Amino acid sequence: MATPDFIRALRADAGQQLLWLPGITAIVFDDEGRVLLGRRSDNGRWSAIGGIPEPGEQPAECAVREVYEETAVRCVPERVVLVQALEPVTYPNGDTCQFMDITLRCRAVGGEACVNDDESLEVAWFSVDALPDLHEFSLSRIKQALADDPTWFEPVRER
Repeated sequence: MATPDFIRALRADAGQQLLWLPGITAIVFDDEGRVLLGRRSDNGRWSAIGGIPEPGEQPAECAVREVYEETAVRCVPERVVLVQALEPVTYPNGDTCQFMDITLRCRAVGGEACVNDDESLEVAWFSVDALPDLHEFSLSRIKQALADDPTWFEPVRER
């Protein structure tokens, strides 16, 4: 995922300290029930499509923008699948972030899936019973998007 300019500006002041950031994941299905995935250029792994919203950008707008930017597919968000605070991550350059992920189930409405920027090596549709090797992050979100369950969130812990 390319670092947005507004985060570069934040880093100029904040240094490498932990930044709490929103993240959007789009689980996109086509009319055949296949899911859209991209093989990331930063680690070579297949993954769900996602990114960081621009300041003031709504989660659904971000999902639509990120899916189009990365895959040339047009989509419509249908529902919130889950909301989850992720574990902090430290990047090779020492920057530390923690994301609040909002995952949206989306329906493809146009475009032809192809690599549309430098964040992906490949883009493809996969049958949900023939997925490539995926990190648990993407796999769990696909499963949740397929379920007809309410929005998932981490339960409140007893105090």
